[in-house]
Amino acid sequence: MPSLKDLKTRISSVKNTRKITKAMQMVAAAKLRRAQDAAEMARPYAERFNAVMASLAASVGDSDSAPKLLSGTGSDKVHLLVVMTSEKGLCGGFNANIAKLARQRVAKLREEGKEIKILTVGKKGRDALRRDYGDLFVDHVDMSDVKRVSYGDAQKIAKDLLERFDNGEFDVATIFYSEFENVISQNPTAKQVIPAEYPESEGEDESGTLYEYEPSEEEILADLLPRGVATQIFTALLENAASEQGARMTAMDNATRNADEMVEDLNREYNRTRQAVITNELIEIISGAEAL
Repeated sequence: MPSLKDLKTRISSVKNTRKITKAMQMVAAAKLRRAQDAAEMARPYAERFNAVMASLAASVGDSDSAPKLLSGTGSDKVHLLVVMTSEKGLCGGFNANIAKLARQRVAKLREEGKEIKILTVGKKGRDALRRDYGDLFVDHVDMSDVKRVSYGDAQKIAKDLLERFDNGEFDVATIFYSEFENVISQNPTAKQVIPAEYPESEGEDESGTLYEYEPSEEEILADLLPRGVATQIFTALLENAASEQGARMTAMDNATRNADEMVEDLNREYNRTRQAVITNELIEIISGAEAL
């Protein structure tokens, strides 16, 4: 049985931990509002951009003049997985769920006999995958100095991907991130960005209007497709930022609740131990008095 001093020390330690988790919960709640607003404001633009690109892609079809970013290299032998996670932990299963989805994709591609390369964005994803797939890593993007995600950050990542694609280092690129739904739910998502994929439904015009493009669809796509890669990466970074803060807020709230319960249990044990010590002392006093 622990002594009263040990119990006091543990109670004090848990209370200090509770103060930290409560403070982290409040900070995450404040950051979540800004990150959620940014992610939600970016969605309409991304959706409309994808609709325009889908319409252009449907016009071009599989013609020989279609840009390489749309038609691909003609092969899917080499896959580049861009795993986007956070730089910090203490956010529940946020990073682990993204890494798990990436592992599942690696296992599936290996079964199909594909060559795999991994590029990580964020320290936690690199740490989670390095042990099993360190030999597949080609690069890492450090976001530790980034206080708020900007389009410029996405452009740098997109530029790196485009250069690698132009150099023939891979045939297909897929980004892995967490799509923000609400504070409780964040959905791990995998999205192919190179070659570009646009659902046909997004490109359909219900009015049946025919458009004439000037310059040609091919020239417009050649200019917009690189921007489309940057836009999708930027959207993923914003979704990740909101998901991270939501997951951290939930995790710290659970940690605070657990600390409250632990303090309550320790206080109960402390009172029982204290009562037992007092009872033993009384028994010793009474026994000594009777012996006299």
